[in-house]
Amino acid sequence: MMFSVTTRSTCRTRTNVIIACFLSSVVLTRGLAMPSSPAEQTRRAIASIRSAIASPTNPDKPPRLYVDYLVPLPLETKDEDIDPWPGGLAQIYPYAEDILRDILKGVVGDDAKEGDCSSQILSEADCCGFFVQESTSDPKGDVAAVLFPGVDQLADIERIDEMVGKDRTLLLFNRQFARPEDFGFLGKSGAKKSIFDRFTWGFAFQELACRGEDVKLTYEHPSWCSCVVCDEDVDLGSQQIKLLEPQPDRPLYDALEKKINEVLPEPLWMRKMGEAQDKGFKFQR
Repeated sequence: MMFSVTTRSTCRTRTNVIIACFLSSVVLTRGLAMPSSPAEQTRRAIASIRSAIASPTNPDKPPRLYVDYLVPLPLETKDEDIDPWPGGLAQIYPYAEDILRDILKGVVGDDAKEGDCSSQILSEADCCGFFVQESTSDPKGDVAAVLFPGVDQLADIERIDEMVGKDRTLLLFNRQFARPEDFGFLGKSGAKKSIFDRFTWGFAFQELACRGEDVKLTYEHPSWCSCVVCDEDVDLGSQQIKLLEPQPDRPLYDALEKKINEVLPEPLWMRKMGEAQDKGFKFQR
């Protein structure tokens, strides 16, 4: 009886071929698969939000949008830093505030009122703020946003929603909750009615770990895109491999994991081990 034996070297070769094939088939979104800089992320966020306002998923509902923005790390961040934001939201707030102001001004466009948009602190303890960028041509073109809204801001969100009205846009920027249950037993029904049944996605750039791989997701109206980032080969550099086809709903973890198993059969640790065996350790090259 004959047995087919596959060596580890052969497995690595097959994996490299698979990666190369998928890299050649990556579908780029607006020039790049994922935002490569904060400036590009801001530009694409503005374009997506404006598209969501102009072509809403449900025209019968007022423009109410989630925005998940990946705030870039401070310039002084080092690789050895365990937590780049030791101060939490209080440290992130000034960076996010400047980003949000730029996005609001970009969404309103040429009609944006001169000077900074108006703002106020909703909760100093929760690092939550409220911003409004006014339009000079039409009040309906005003855009409002709540920065870092949390479960304790449900009443504020409901009050602001009523104040903004059905014709103007309201954004929830980098919300600190994910589901109605986060509001507790007494608050989940109110949150579902006031937030989850009313808000849809305007833009998102998210990162997560799936099967130990660095996965990035984007929502640019009207679709979610996904890719896995491979940077273990220093000669190739960072490579983005498309996972799922663009889809209207956020990809599920199980679907991402299944696709990763298909395009990258070997786990990350095995690929790193293979690279070290073939090329030596990085500090020796």
